[in-house]
Amino acid sequence: MAVNKLTLLVTGANGQLGNCLRELEPIVPHKFIFTDVAELDITNAEAVRHIMESAQPAYVINCAAYTAVDKAESDKDLAKLLNATAVQILADEAQKVGAGIVHVSTDYVLKGDNPEPQNEDAPTEPQSVYGITKLQGEKFAAANYKHIIIRTSWLYSIYGNNFVKTMRRLGAEKSEIGVVADQWGSPTSAHDLAKAILVAVEKPVYGVYNFANEGVTNWAIFAEEIMRMSGLDCSIKHITTEEYPTPAKRPQYSIMNKAKFANCYGVIIAEWEHSLENVIKQLDK
Repeated sequence: MAVNKLTLLVTGANGQLGNCLRELEPIVPHKFIFTDVAELDITNAEAVRHIMESAQPAYVINCAAYTAVDKAESDKDLAKLLNATAVQILADEAQKVGAGIVHVSTDYVLKGDNPEPQNEDAPTEPQSVYGITKLQGEKFAAANYKHIIIRTSWLYSIYGNNFVKTMRRLGAEKSEIGVVADQWGSPTSAHDLAKAILVAVEKPVYGVYNFANEGVTNWAIFAEEIMRMSGLDCSIKHITTEEYPTPAKRPQYSIMNKAKFANCYGVIIAEWEHSLENVIKQLDK
C-alpha cells in the first residue's frame, strides 16, 4: 500500500536524531523541512507561527532539547526554556494549522528505582532538572490532540557527542577506564529511533510510547561491548554510582517496556548489541 507523502518539519536537525532523519530523507516519500537554531528559534512563538503557516506540515518532529544533564542542575532556566516552553510553543502553533507533534522524551521522567520494565502509564517522578523539564515538555506536547510522545534512553549514533564515541576515544588513549555498573537501562541507536518515528507518523496512533533497543545492560557492560566490537584493548573497571558522583541524579533502573510501540506499529525492535554493532561498523568506516 502506498504511503501518503507528508510534510515533516524537523527541529534540532543538527543533533543525533535529526541527522539520522536526514539519512532517511532519500529513501522515504516525505518532504522534510530541517531546521536548527540558525533557521528557527523554537522559543520565539512568532517565528514558529510563521514557519507553520508557510510550511503547513503534517507533523513537527521535535528533536531539539537541552540534553546536558549535569549542567541543567545549574542552568535551570535555559533547560526549562528549551525542554518545556519551546515544546508548548511548537505544540500550540502546530495545532493551529492542524499539524501534529512528535516529541522525543526520556527515561529520566521516571524515578528509576524499579527493576521491572516500566510501562507508559508508570508513575513519573523525575529526580533531576533535566527530567523535570522533559516531563513538563511532555505535558505541553500532549495538549496537541495529534501527539506522539516517544520516551527513549541512552541514545547514541555516528553523530555528535555520545557515550559510544566517548568510550572509543578513551579506549584508544587508556588501558583501563572506570565505568558505573549499578545503573541499568537499554542503549538506543538514534538510527533505529529515526526509523521508528517515520513508521509512527505514517499510521499515527496518538499517545505516549516507549522506544529503546531491546535488552538490558549497565553502563560498564555497554562499555565493554563497545571496546570489544571496536577492537580496543582497554579494560573496564566496574564502579558504583557513589564512586562517580555527578550533579544530577541518574535513574538506577530506567528499563522501559516497548511492547506498546512494537504491537501498535507491527515492528520488531532490534537487540541493543545488534544495533551497536551496526553503528560501530559505520564509525570504523
